[in-house]
Amino acid sequence: MNAESQAIDILLLGSGGREHAIAKKLAASPRCGKLYIAPGNGGTSQEGENVSLDENDPTAVAAFAKDHGCGMVVIGPEAPLVVGVADAVREAGIPCFGPGAEGAQMEGSKLFSKQLMERAGVPTAAYGSFTDEQSALDYVNAQGAPLVVKADGLAAGKGVIVATELEQALDAVHECFSGAFGDAGNTVVIEEMLTGPECSLLAFTDGITVRPMATSQDHKRALEGDLGPNTGGMGVYSPVPIVTTEEHETMVAIMHQTVEQLHREGIDYRGCLYGGFMLTPAGPKVLEFNARFGDPETQVILPRLQNDLIDVMLACAEQRLDEVELSWCDDWAVSVVLTSAGYPGSYEKGKVITGIEDAEALDGVTVYHAGTREQDGQILTNGGRVIDVTALGATFEDARNRAYAACEKIDFEGKTLRHDIGLRALKGRSAWDA
Repeated sequence: MNAESQAIDILLLGSGGREHAIAKKLAASPRCGKLYIAPGNGGTSQEGENVSLDENDPTAVAAFAKDHGCGMVVIGPEAPLVVGVADAVREAGIPCFGPGAEGAQMEGSKLFSKQLMERAGVPTAAYGSFTDEQSALDYVNAQGAPLVVKADGLAAGKGVIVATELEQALDAVHECFSGAFGDAGNTVVIEEMLTGPECSLLAFTDGITVRPMATSQDHKRALEGDLGPNTGGMGVYSPVPIVTTEEHETMVAIMHQTVEQLHREGIDYRGCLYGGFMLTPAGPKVLEFNARFGDPETQVILPRLQNDLIDVMLACAEQRLDEVELSWCDDWAVSVVLTSAGYPGSYEKGKVITGIEDAEALDGVTVYHAGTREQDGQILTNGGRVIDVTALGATFEDARNRAYAACEKIDFEGKTLRHDIGLRALKGRSAWDA
């Protein structure tokens, strides 16, 4: 057996629906030896072995991978990336899918990301950045609403406030500087508000070569009609039918420009670069970059990827992605997130989940576990976003109908979901016009 097809043991970090989707795809590879997931969830334990390990401790992760003879470490969430877990793993001589701490600043610092975009000539919203409250308040008063106020650091997706009224913007600035987001709010970035549909484009990269994935579109708001508070994501589909060929080419070019700029600045970025775009009347502009796979975007992207994921990730980690061409199935994918009542606020845990097997028995359906845990042979709720129900179909409508039919089969006390995932895409571009 040659090195290219040899089985390898892998350590995957994370515990969400994203990690279950990655684990399932890795486990499907004939090259997958032992698969360790730290800490994992009730679904990942069906793909490999959940292990107790502090995913945010670079030394502990590198030591575990070395002691267990892992041939690759895959980092799911952003927090381990920002604290330098990938650096420690690579220093231990183990290939790692995920950027080092420096590259992870693309997500770890809004200001770092905006400044790099400026240097790369990437189109993004006009902005100001501030380290004291009064200067920020003066800027808001001078600019007027609408504005977007962002805590600079990681705030679990909650440090972005879209302010349509001046008072809201002033309150948001005060909230950031009052410590609502901890150290993440020590620096505040204030941007013009862009308008249009949002679209995500993720890409595999080894720091030189860029291989774009399929487009996807998330639904961030908790309630139907895109109302209510922002969440980690309530549902998603791929590809995005409203994106024009020209817009797609622009987004791909921006991903290339960004990786080229990182490389020029001596930042070795190996992993997934996530581009969050607004399709404005003036063309696509970058809202944000993330340094990892999206959650729930991964749950509709990986099921459509026809490549062996180990081959692709290892090519990124070993900087030979130029050898890989990505291949996608023609099916559409729609995923609906089932959440605990109260999410994104407080919610109860420990509710018994039933019907997962019935849902997965339906054509084209895969159930990804997010906030779940296994206890005494039962699957219990263990988070706000509990389950991601993904369906593939020959048409967008097929995939959507299958996903919702599968959602009906799954039950737990306090189950909530949005019933309008993908509806606007069916209506076309005009559905985004105010």
